[in-house]
Amino acid sequence: MQTFQLQSPAHRGSAHHGPEEAGPVALRAARDGANVVILAKTAVPHPKLEGTVHTAVEEIERAGGKGLAVVGDVRNEDDVRTAVNAAVTAFGGIDIVVNNASAIDLSSTEQLEMKRYDLMQDINTRGTFLLSKAAIPHLREADNPHILTLSPPLNLAPHWVGKHLGYTLSKYGMSLCTIGLAEEFAADGIAANSLWPRTLIDTAAVRNVVGGAGQARSPRIMADAAYAVLTRDARKCTGNLFIDDEVLSYEGVADLSGYGPAGFEGDLALDIFVDPA
Repeated sequence: MQTFQLQSPAHRGSAHHGPEEAGPVALRAARDGANVVILAKTAVPHPKLEGTVHTAVEEIERAGGKGLAVVGDVRNEDDVRTAVNAAVTAFGGIDIVVNNASAIDLSSTEQLEMKRYDLMQDINTRGTFLLSKAAIPHLREADNPHILTLSPPLNLAPHWVGKHLGYTLSKYGMSLCTIGLAEEFAADGIAANSLWPRTLIDTAAVRNVVGGAGQARSPRIMADAAYAVLTRDARKCTGNLFIDDEVLSYEGVADLSGYGPAGFEGDLALDIFVDPA
């Protein structure tokens, strides 16, 4: 998991949790000179996941930002508060929280082990709530504070809710956090939005769990869409469950072919919770 404080010449900072490699959103921010604090359990390489908290910081700094590694667990309140405090101490404040950490198990109800159910709830929904909660006092001091959560639209079509109920509950819980935080902190000018890809994204999780990476878009599309959301006026852009290509379309990006697999001419695979248009 990750927490980062994002700081560019136009911002003081941001907090984020996500996968162990330096995520595309963090790298996109680093290109603007962001300061990034990463909270991750992975201090040594994992056999199925790329990188560690330390190599993530190296990526951030190669991209032009400043990085700070904090070894910890987004499920642990003390670790999360330590990471948030480290961001404030090192960089002077927090402007943006990106909730990106996520555990996935698509097992059916009867097959899903309760320890896996609990893991998804603790990382996905609880982690989103906890990191957002810990950062809110600092977000109040920011000029343009944003919370961005990588979670899906609340698609209540029975075929999604019934397909992998345990995972769906945890991801929809993240999206409910977005709606609730947007309403609760509207008067403070703190934006809360979610972002989800229309298609599969070529990440380690997709390759290891879902499959179909050959029909997936590059993570760059999520980074570019997130950047567009996070640079909008927080008081005017809040409470949305965005889809990546819709965000880019609004920004005037009409050609998305550059995000797809090289030479691929078929239909890309839709992500879960997204129905065909």
